[in-house]
Amino acid sequence: MSMSVENSVYDVAIVGLGPVGAIFANLLARDGLSVAIVERAIDIYDKPRAITLDHEALRVFQAIGLGDVMEQAIAPHNGSHYLGVDGEIIKMFDPMPPPFPLGWTPNVTFVQPEAEQALRDKLAGSANADVFLAAAGVSLRQDDGVVTLIARRESGEDLTIRARYLVGCDGANSFVRKQLGIGLEDLAFDEWWMVVDTLTSEPAKRPAKSFQYCWPSRPGTFVPGPRNLRRWEIKLLPGEDPEVTGAPDNVVKLLKGFTDISDLTIWRSAVYRFHALLGQRWRERRVLLMGDAVHQTPPFLGQGLCAGIRDAVNLAWKLKLVLRGDADDALLDSYEIERKPHVCAVVASAKEFGTIIGELDPAAAAERDARLRADLKDGRAETIRQKFIPDLVSGLIAQDAKLAGRLFVQPHVRAPNGGVCRLDDLLKPEFAIVTAAAEPMAWLSDASRAGWQRLSGERVVIATSGESTDVNGILTVVERDGLFADWMRQNAVAAVIVRPDRYVFAAAESADELNMLVQQLLQNLSAGR
Repeated sequence: MSMSVENSVYDVAIVGLGPVGAIFANLLARDGLSVAIVERAIDIYDKPRAITLDHEALRVFQAIGLGDVMEQAIAPHNGSHYLGVDGEIIKMFDPMPPPFPLGWTPNVTFVQPEAEQALRDKLAGSANADVFLAAAGVSLRQDDGVVTLIARRESGEDLTIRARYLVGCDGANSFVRKQLGIGLEDLAFDEWWMVVDTLTSEPAKRPAKSFQYCWPSRPGTFVPGPRNLRRWEIKLLPGEDPEVTGAPDNVVKLLKGFTDISDLTIWRSAVYRFHALLGQRWRERRVLLMGDAVHQTPPFLGQGLCAGIRDAVNLAWKLKLVLRGDADDALLDSYEIERKPHVCAVVASAKEFGTIIGELDPAAAAERDARLRADLKDGRAETIRQKFIPDLVSGLIAQDAKLAGRLFVQPHVRAPNGGVCRLDDLLKPEFAIVTAAAEPMAWLSDASRAGWQRLSGERVVIATSGESTDVNGILTVVERDGLFADWMRQNAVAAVIVRPDRYVFAAAESADELNMLVQQLLQNLSAGR
């Protein structure tokens, strides 16, 4: 028996309701798009997998209205110490000092099942999203205007879903990727590791810091999670059988090599292959891929889930603009153009750190320790983890303009109602022109202003004193700690054009430049029409 979801055509169909699919669905539903989500499992996987997030990912949770929830759910990630063969520090990552550029602690830990539950609860409250659980994709086909997905429910009946676009968020074994026949490029990293999540009855027993045990005899990692969650990742040595190694008594034995376990209850242990893989194409006409379906990274930079969240926020606003007629379908090509080099850079750094941690040759490890210790001592080593996360280098940015491709800062500001909040909470998820004073806002020509209104763009002044107001289509807010003013001054710009995903399209120093950049943006969006 088969059934069709009425005869309606959704704006977007999503296959996979893991954290990336759930974030993507929430972003689309918030923007008023109709969404159908198909997920094979009924329940959220109840154990943690990802354990770290960064400030860019938290800003996306904030964008879908979960800022307060995440505020309660996270713990600061207090940096990492890499320990050499002799147990002494050879490399370190420190927490980024405040003021925090994106309004959030730059690196945090979290409990994945809690975050996923919050995402599903948010989605359940949306009139724009239909969720079909216990339904697995069987086939998909696309013609000029519509993608048709057939999914099979556990009861055996087939479900037909039609949508303008379909996005595969369905993980490493992606059904959507396989249907499209898209291959994965191997980025040459392949190691077996065991992940052990434990709950401690003595939360103060260990430092609130991560440790990388760069020991050839048995490389490992320690990550303190929120509250009483403590994680160890332990590398399997050549010749060790993943199945045998993963047996419960062996897990206990390996864990004892790193810590006294008298206070620990094992919540979960699993043996994984840590991979570095990259999808050869991210788009096939009306079907796109995101998250683990199109890239996989080793976890040594804590960026696996963050990368998928960046995919989600990058593609969501582009689909919105295309579907409402404010941009040509060609805009969707910029998704891969922007995200693929970013993922490659992050994977390269993660591989580099994985190679440092996982070195098994004692002589090579001794040489590594001497080299890294010298770099640390001489101040050559970068100690802020977030510096390894690149900017956008291509795509929908004004390539030669100042600040193009950088993330826009997020100050805490006083709202017109008198309350203090993070800036994005006062903005719509649209383009914005932002200035530090009222004067550059007056630089906009009549043509620029009209084009900006057509695009539903916002105009925002962030001042350091005075009153917060919302008058004549210009929102004026007063920032709390000078973050934006300093940023504008350091970069010697007067106005910034910010995309809905809070990446900077371009910054301008003069009226002529601002108007030229606005026109360039409007032309780029309608290219190919």
